[in-house]
Amino acid sequence: MTNMSIRSFKLSLAATAIGAAIAMASSPVVAQQAMQPMQPMKIERGTILTQPGVFGVFTMFKLRPDWSKVPAMERKSAAEEVKKLIEKHKDNVLVDLYLTRGLETNSDFFFRINAYDLAKAQTFMREFRSTTVGKNADVFETLVGVTKPLNYISKDKSPELNAGLSSATYSGPAPRYVIVIPVKKNAEWWNMSPEERLKEMEVHTTPTLAYLVNVKRKLYHSTGLDDTDFITYFETDDLTAFNNLALSLAQVKENKFHVRWGSPTTLGTIHSPEDVIKALAE
Repeated sequence: MTNMSIRSFKLSLAATAIGAAIAMASSPVVAQQAMQPMQPMKIERGTILTQPGVFGVFTMFKLRPDWSKVPAMERKSAAEEVKKLIEKHKDNVLVDLYLTRGLETNSDFFFRINAYDLAKAQTFMREFRSTTVGKNADVFETLVGVTKPLNYISKDKSPELNAGLSSATYSGPAPRYVIVIPVKKNAEWWNMSPEERLKEMEVHTTPTLAYLVNVKRKLYHSTGLDDTDFITYFETDDLTAFNNLALSLAQVKENKFHVRWGSPTTLGTIHSPEDVIKALAE
């Protein structure tokens, strides 16, 4: 080929590549993918706990009776084993571990795993089952959900209540207790119009505002992912205030649409994962 022919050939290739790129960018699928936020290279607690689209896996465990027969040194080293596992997966999942022994009958501890990719949470839990503690414990309950933007009490749909939610700040002592309550609604609820459900949720939300100063809350959506519709997660240092909050919610009409509230309700204490395993080793 002559120099002129080679130059023309290169220009033709460049034009084809540019045209293909423009066509891909104009494709709805590609454009949508381009708009998707990139997953952070490292899990940041303050970020992942405030974002929508984050999966939450709650797994409650009961230690087997033979756990007490495991040599004391093995039980003590179990804490370091779990610590190393959490370190290994720190870029993929956020791990919280809670102690329920002494407060619950059906469990001794439970995990809350937050992850952008549900498969990453599954991998962590699968590998945990190979640890000393995991081999000596049985799963009592597993709940799976995902965080979403506010469905009802949003700036557009309910601006006054939304402002109340947004301005309420937890001001109590550092929470020592955690409560997890699964909730399932009946068919009547889901067949109501969005406007009707909004009214019910406004009545539901109003009495809760007074408790936001001493009760933290977080909601995971589970419909289609689990046999429940919501996982409600709370942290508090004031269990009396939480009890009053629960009573106020039990008295609103929206409560009539529940076919499950709790069953189980899980109450635990907040510690570092390492301290939870050390307590179980005693």
